[in-house]
Amino acid sequence: MYSIRPATVDDIPLIRELCLQVWPQTYASILAQPQIDFMLEWMYSPASLQQQIQSGVHYLLCYDDVTPAGFSAFVDNGHGKFKMEKLYVLPAWHGKGAGRFIITTIVDLVTAAGAQSLQLQVNKKNIAKGFYEKLGFCVVQAAVFDIGNGYVMDDYVMELALPLQKALR
Repeated sequence: MYSIRPATVDDIPLIRELCLQVWPQTYASILAQPQIDFMLEWMYSPASLQQQIQSGVHYLLCYDDVTPAGFSAFVDNGHGKFKMEKLYVLPAWHGKGAGRFIITTIVDLVTAAGAQSLQLQVNKKNIAKGFYEKLGFCVVQAAVFDIGNGYVMDDYVMELALPLQKALR
């Protein structure tokens, strides 16, 4: 049975551990190793994670019973728009409902906070795009984001209109 709990700065080591188990293999066929290394440091260094959490990014940890299965993060961008910044599930839990459970939890939280939509970015070559589409997300924009050091994120911006007319469950 899955459960979710909010993460705090005390959970930074666990978030990093989970990230390092998921992130490199998720992007190995999409991005060059130097870009993966750059992005890991940029987004998942202890200092970056602490700054994100302290600035209002809500990290969630997903557990299968007592075992960490993944993590996510979302932020309120104002005017009823929320953005899911991260969703990573350990490979052992792929296809077992953990990702759907995390997104459903986020949808419930942001809907309760007055969200009109939930957005996310997904790399154009990431197979997760199909997963998001099955959950009702639609591509609203294709965009290239300059992230520095000569690297870009070539992504789709996807959006889920809220409140949902039918449940994700």
